Amino acid sequence: MNSKPYFDRVAAEWDKMRTQFFSEAVREKAYEVAGIEPGCLAADIGAGTGFISEGLVRRGVQVIAIDQSDAMLAEMRVRLDGKISGKGDIVYRCGEAEKLPVDDETVDYVFANMYLHHVENPPLAIREMARILKPGGKLVITDLDEHNFEFLKTEQFDRWSGFKREDVRRWFQEAGLQEVVTDCVGENCCAGSASGSQTASVSIFVASGVK
Repeated sequence: MNSKPYFDRVAAEWDKMRTQFFSEAVREKAYEVAGIEPGCLAADIGAGTGFISEGLVRRGVQVIAIDQSDAMLAEMRVRLDGKISGKGDIVYRCGEAEKLPVDDETVDYVFANMYLHHVENPPLAIREMARILKPGGKLVITDLDEHNFEFLKTEQFDRWSGFKREDVRRWFQEAGLQEVVTDCVGENCCAGSASGSQTASVSIFVASGVK
């Protein structure tokens, strides 16, 4: 199952779609957990059209935005370049979660919002995110708790039906991260099926760890 064609197709509509799935409260919780400081460098994995990156730049953080979809990154450039970001505030790179185009120990923070359930190998993706963190850097992932809404796989190309928090915690620890915490964001991700016969409402977790 490859989600890239799906995201290429919906890129132009993604900002509108995203507001129906979850609100800005998700990224505010991620920022709070990370304890972000101006002047640092963050990687936004599965950056999409810049939901996480936009808020980081507004807080004085430089960003490496990584996504598998060129179409998503193109939409992000239209939205953000010259509007909220100056030259060099955001660097755009196309790449996969399991092989990030970033050198070892480069960034102060790594964020991955609603991305882990699309990757083929979540433990490997987490190890890659940990690899690019500087010592003392922080990884923050916001994603779906385990659920049984199958239409999210067939219609939105989710690889995984969310995750058990204890699994995510173990993957963080196996990646060498410390001070691992999983918690509830306090908001659900909501989506309706194409037929209108089903509506998914899934709680969102936030997981964090320090290298």
